[in-house]
Amino acid sequence: MPTDTKRVRGPEVSQSPSLYFCRPAAAVPLHGPRADGRQRDQVDVRPVFVRCGLVSQAKGSAYIEAGNTKLMCCVYGPRETERKDETDMKCGRLTTDMRFAPFSCPERGSWIQGSQDKDLSLMLHESLHPAVCLHKYPRSQIEVNVMVLENSGSVLAHAITCASLALADAGIEMYDLVLGCSIRQDGDSYMADPSYIEENNCSSVSSGNQGGLTVAFLPSLNQISGLQSDGEMTEETLTDIASLILPSFTTP
Repeated sequence: MPTDTKRVRGPEVSQSPSLYFCRPAAAVPLHGPRADGRQRDQVDVRPVFVRCGLVSQAKGSAYIEAGNTKLMCCVYGPRETERKDETDMKCGRLTTDMRFAPFSCPERGSWIQGSQDKDLSLMLHESLHPAVCLHKYPRSQIEVNVMVLENSGSVLAHAITCASLALADAGIEMYDLVLGCSIRQDGDSYMADPSYIEENNCSSVSSGNQGGLTVAFLPSLNQISGLQSDGEMTEETLTDIASLILPSFTTP
């Protein structure tokens, strides 16, 4: 009997997809140590691993791991601007693109850039732009591409750090490196470098004072280059969180 060569034959033995479903995540504890052993109300971040120069095709590249959060950044340029109407004779142009791999999140996504990717790309651009000496590269553009390989929380903060290291690896002149840090406020307590579960769950009984804050900081110049917050927090809470984050950058 002839077979259909265009049809992909499935395996003879198969198992139910429900066997591969992830178990529901446990609730974030109200008090005591966090799920990974770190402490609340302390600037206690996950161990970080960084390596530069992994992608030979790019001018500069960097890879960063923070816990289970994994990102890769590639920098291309400076090179001639593709669109002549966007050419600036006095300074260069910085473009950023941040995307999530389809397998990076618990819920599988698509390769098409969504609204979240566009928002994060804009925030990444706003954080890096003040640190790059664009006046050194007139009529040129520098492209920064970040790919999130695994999202385990605080992706924007680690993307800022990873992109800054990739720019330095590419030999781009900068005023200072840009470091990112994020904190999740949960009622009266806060969690530094929150995980994916901590970012998407609120353990506090009250609905007020819930939100997150991501700061991009230039440690040598002692300046903030980017600030992004979400949720509902009072002005005093935002001020207290910022005062907790900034000293951690300058601590040797």
